[in-house]
Amino acid sequence: MERLNAILVIDDKPEVHQAVALALEPWVARVESAASPQAVPALMASTRYDCALLDMNFTAGERSGREGIDALDAIKAADPALAVILMTAYGAVTLAVESLKRGADDFLLKPWRNEALVAAVCEAARRTGAARAGTSLDAMERSAIAGALERHDGNIARSAAELGLSRPALYRRMAKHGL
Repeated sequence: MERLNAILVIDDKPEVHQAVALALEPWVARVESAASPQAVPALMASTRYDCALLDMNFTAGERSGREGIDALDAIKAADPALAVILMTAYGAVTLAVESLKRGADDFLLKPWRNEALVAAVCEAARRTGAARAGTSLDAMERSAIAGALERHDGNIARSAAELGLSRPALYRRMAKHGL
């Protein structure tokens, strides 16, 4: 496996950060930490992560997972392509299902086996890379279509010919990209 650049661990317990960093040391160049979800926007603004590990509960005695679900929503809003692995010591099937429906990519119970952690992080990083590649291909396609349409003053036949597409194929792609 190719060495990952950076992952983000969001957990209020320093020992979790240390355990993740030690387990992933051979596979990840940098493991960055946040003790609360409030620190995440600034970190995400300055670094492009391969994946994030997110605790579900940050308040003492809290076991609902609501804080983690709210943080997941904020992370996905900031970077929809970033794969997020949720972690909790209080795993319930309903919590796992809800988190997956809300965009989490995986769900780990604490304490984890290091092999399971490594496998989850590698798969999450693969998903992040695939999502980012797909996003940039879509952006390139949209830009090429918009450019051809502009060069040909909106003439579909000429734009389609320049792009090597049939007119129906160009119409489908224009609809896909909102052009």
